[in-house]
Amino acid sequence: MSSAVFLSRLMLMLAVTFSPLMAVAAGEEDDIDALRDKLGNEWVLVKNDRRREIKTWIKQETGKRFRSFKVESTIHASMTDFVRAIMDVESYSRWYWEVREARFLRRLSPAAFYVYIHHRAPHGIPDRDVTNLIVITPQTTEQSTLKVEVRTITDLIPPKPPLVRMVAEDMIARVTAVGPRKIHYVAEGYVDPGGVVPAWASNSLQRIAPYQVVVGLKRMLESQEVRISDSPLPFPVREFGE
Repeated sequence: MSSAVFLSRLMLMLAVTFSPLMAVAAGEEDDIDALRDKLGNEWVLVKNDRRREIKTWIKQETGKRFRSFKVESTIHASMTDFVRAIMDVESYSRWYWEVREARFLRRLSPAAFYVYIHHRAPHGIPDRDVTNLIVITPQTTEQSTLKVEVRTITDLIPPKPPLVRMVAEDMIARVTAVGPRKIHYVAEGYVDPGGVVPAWASNSLQRIAPYQVVVGLKRMLESQEVRISDSPLPFPVREFGE
């Protein structure tokens, strides 16, 4: 076979292989372009993964630099395992969004503590870091839903150049036991990575990160591939029917 014929066949094979993928990518960009015109203060559904039981929404709130997000999912795990995952800060690198390092800073109460997170950024963009206050509102006999509030505190520790300190990684999640080893998770939040961020990077973050965080959390809790700490919790957690 001549080199010219071989090259021709190779190019044909590549075209057949990758053209569907390019079409899908182009379709996703078209969808995002259409969403830009719709975005306002109302939630717009951007993903409905029925197989994984995850839905995500975005909206553009007045006065905010980037889009806000909302994510909802059913997770087949116990409330206890969920709370342990949230309180096990060192495990965040196993499931949270592009974490190079996560460490516990200081405890304020049994259900409130500060954390430091170093996020990996896309190639060509400086990594980000953030210090967050995490406050858990435990369940009560009258209230079966557990609340997790994450609020960024930008000046908790000095900057660590060349890392760019994030302006916001805020979120409120509400978790309710809806069956034996079955919880309903819904979270709303807003992320501002700080510094100069290309439009494609910020759009990708707002569209993909909330979904991937829940995928990672579900994988860890449902498959039990990662050992979750079995240390006693500092406050009571109520399972379904309790």
